[in-house]
Amino acid sequence: MTYCLGIKVKEGLIAIADTRITSGTDTTIKKKITLVQKDGGALFIMTSGLRSVRDKAVVYFNELVETETYDKLYQAVNAFGQQVRRVAEEDRAYLEKAGFKFDLNTIIGGQLKDDEEHKLFMLYPEGNWVELGLGAPFVVIGNSGHGKAILNRTLDEDSDMRLALKAGFLSFDSTRVSSNNVDFPIDVILYKKDTFKLVEQRYTQKDMASISAQWDDELKTALQNIPGDWMDKAFAKLPQVKDEV
Repeated sequence: MTYCLGIKVKEGLIAIADTRITSGTDTTIKKKITLVQKDGGALFIMTSGLRSVRDKAVVYFNELVETETYDKLYQAVNAFGQQVRRVAEEDRAYLEKAGFKFDLNTIIGGQLKDDEEHKLFMLYPEGNWVELGLGAPFVVIGNSGHGKAILNRTLDEDSDMRLALKAGFLSFDSTRVSSNNVDFPIDVILYKKDTFKLVEQRYTQKDMASISAQWDDELKTALQNIPGDWMDKAFAKLPQVKDEV
């Protein structure tokens, strides 16, 4: 499984991806983010799904980028979607015959030279896509259930990038402690609007151990500080234990 998160705020983009690859009982570490910086434009690609499908689609797309020019990000998203369809045509029947479902969800973000602002897209296995914008500042693919609560409660398009990265890490950490197929190290991509330059940083479990521990303590303290008098009516209905004779 995978945890990949893309966040779009007015200031820029944040991307976070874990690196755990699980195949049967084997676990390895592999990068799940691909960066493309060319001709005054910058984009990142994050995927969740079959690794073989991802690798083939990315190779095909990188070959296109060597010869084709895209002025707006949606054009590059369309091109990657076409490569996903190409891989589906080549491999779907063989994969399904072997018992595997053709599966590849993709997050693509960045800004190309004719884009008025930075963009964030979610691409489906069929090659179609949606653009994330106002009212939907983030998208998660892979193991998405455990980490969404903090994002929904804390993020909007006016959040600054530092807050967005902080919330994004805590979202990942909540997923990590609830699932054995999402883990460190994580790769973080930052993009500030109109800079056309991606910044990349990898964090290990050791790097973030103190933050994870503090998050645990903060949650326990917050829980203790929540008033409890609203529970009195319910607990008053519990039968009393009779004293032993």
